[in-house]
Amino acid sequence: MLAMIIFGRRAQKAAFTQVEGQPGAAAWVIQGLRGDWRKELTVAANANLDTVHRLIGKPGIVLIGEGGSPQRVRSLIAQEKKRTARIAGDTPIYDIVTGDGEGEVPLKKLSQYLIKLPRNIDGKQVSSLENRLQALTGPRQALPKGPMPAKAQRNINERTIRRR
Repeated sequence: MLAMIIFGRRAQKAAFTQVEGQPGAAAWVIQGLRGDWRKELTVAANANLDTVHRLIGKPGIVLIGEGGSPQRVRSLIAQEKKRTARIAGDTPIYDIVTGDGEGEVPLKKLSQYLIKLPRNIDGKQVSSLENRLQALTGPRQALPKGPMPAKAQRNINERTIRRR
């Protein structure tokens, strides 16, 4: 039994050192979380591969940022926090930046940090909050594929002729 525990910890340490510093490392940790967490990976991102992930659980809403520069990540989290706060109401919103600097949570301690957050809402509130946030970031209407219908083409041509 002791050998299995030691082997498990060594394997976990090796896995964390392998993914540390790579884009998507926080998402990897989030996917491995146990418990009743509603996970939405990459709700905000930029060209520098800085990303923000959103978790909804009994502590409330948790925004987790990862990326190269903590300043860029914090600004990205602030934008997402502002969008989310309009829908969240009085639900607490926690923001976390992963990394090794001051005020950042190391990747290997992220799951422990999330588990220790205080419980602020119950299961029904989690579900209703998830539904409201889904409406905010729901699927966007895509343009239909294929040729444009003749009637729609005619209307577009008429509008361009009238403008001239």
